[in-house]
Amino acid sequence: MTAAPEPLMTTGEFEELARVAGRVSEGVRLEYVEGKLGAKAVPDGDHDCVLEWLMRVLLVLRPELWLFPERGLKIDSYRTGRARPDGTLAPTGVFAGQSEWADPAPVLMVVEVTSHDQDTDRRDRCEKPRAYARTGIPVYLLIDREKSSVVVRSNPVDGEYERILIQPFGAEVPIPDPVGITLDTEPLKAWVS
Repeated sequence: MTAAPEPLMTTGEFEELARVAGRVSEGVRLEYVEGKLGAKAVPDGDHDCVLEWLMRVLLVLRPELWLFPERGLKIDSYRTGRARPDGTLAPTGVFAGQSEWADPAPVLMVVEVTSHDQDTDRRDRCEKPRAYARTGIPVYLLIDREKSSVVVRSNPVDGEYERILIQPFGAEVPIPDPVGITLDTEPLKAWVS
């Protein structure tokens, strides 16, 4: 068995780098997933519309919850990673008093919306699902504008999501408990990449 490669930096070093990057450039959003430093693309207007749509739907269907945009989370099984999902669904007020990088324990679902950048495939379709599953986040929702599909990953077991549902934009997509809703994804057709 091959030993895991040494991480690029410590979690503390990453947090300091992310703070500095945020002060230097408004458009820089850094993440530290699976021991790798990554930058997220600044979202375009259609990306924002997808999140706005999802916020409005969730507000009607689950008013006791809130979709926190770009909430920093401590991820991976040892909480050494840092990610900023496009949306983090959790009970309202649950992050009060927490630092920039919050404990993911109360999170019910994380949401990522694909962007136009070279790392989307690796980051949103591979690395983040593994990291979120290892963290124990119950549901990972990927709104994939490039493939015009919605991917729902759920039931994290041993660092992997056991259930994966892929539906085209326009389908009725069930989001399992603890979220427990069905999304009518017809509106997503307006924001295809």
